[in-house]
Amino acid sequence: MTSWAIAAHGLRKSYGEHTVLDGIDLAVEEGTVFALLGPNGAGKTTAVRILSTLAAPDPDSGRVLVGGHDVAADPQAVRAAIGVTGQFSAVDGLITGEENMLLMADLHHLPKREGRRTAAELLERFDLTEAAAKPASTYSGGMKRRLDLAMTLVGAPRIIFLDEPTTGLDPRSRRTMWQIVRELVTDGATVLLTTQYLEEADELADRIAVLHDGRIAAEGTAEELKRLVPGGHVRLRFTDPDAYRSAAAALPDAARDDEALSLRIPGDAGQRELRAVLDRLDAAGVEAEQLTVHTPDLDDVFFALTGGADVPTQPKENVR
Repeated sequence: MTSWAIAAHGLRKSYGEHTVLDGIDLAVEEGTVFALLGPNGAGKTTAVRILSTLAAPDPDSGRVLVGGHDVAADPQAVRAAIGVTGQFSAVDGLITGEENMLLMADLHHLPKREGRRTAAELLERFDLTEAAAKPASTYSGGMKRRLDLAMTLVGAPRIIFLDEPTTGLDPRSRRTMWQIVRELVTDGATVLLTTQYLEEADELADRIAVLHDGRIAAEGTAEELKRLVPGGHVRLRFTDPDAYRSAAAALPDAARDDEALSLRIPGDAGQRELRAVLDRLDAAGVEAEQLTVHTPDLDDVFFALTGGADVPTQPKENVR
């Protein structure tokens, strides 16, 4: 039987007449990464705050279980099972990295010797040993994020909430955080990740839920979500007008762009389809200057499900 680290049914949250979460259902399997994807204001942080007992759901909300404990009836048991890293660092910049870790160990009531050992092990794991004696205010953004997450792990939580953990980080630091998340799951933790970054969800998540206007617009694996959206195609670009016209005649199903001298052939852009396109070009005696393959990705999914809500992302096309 599947073991659920998080199970929520009919989760609701309103502030006055403004509904933030409108009856969402979540089921997160133990030992996996679950990504809650959505633009600013979609309700991602509110969901994390409720699941981590930092906010209360509406009185008419359904039942919410985290680590098998009801967040309303037994919040202390929930807190003992979880760790939370928010989008804004909880690091105290006035003290050193090591002192931040030891403070967290004290908050978890660890014996002094165990606290020092745990702090040292986590600082080494997150490559912060050399900077441990320096004030945290001198750390880079990536170092502060790593220290923040290390502090979260002092209590050895089984379930970890990461609320937009890579916001504002450079690409190198973001990929370092991705590797850390993968290692946490390998060690048996469950991670619920909220993010605005489509690539981040695609890279890390076993399952993804797209949150829009307080509701789950769709949920599934990255591949399942991508199959919801049509739009795969091959684009051929030419510099020679004669070659372009010959290719258009050989590929009558292609959409033409006479100004750009490009052809767009709809389809799944699979190997067989590509070979057929190239064979028809060879038969016509023409060669494209550039062949571009586009398959639906999470960008397409997101914009289809949210009506074009803005989200930080880069378009991806494989140029051959």
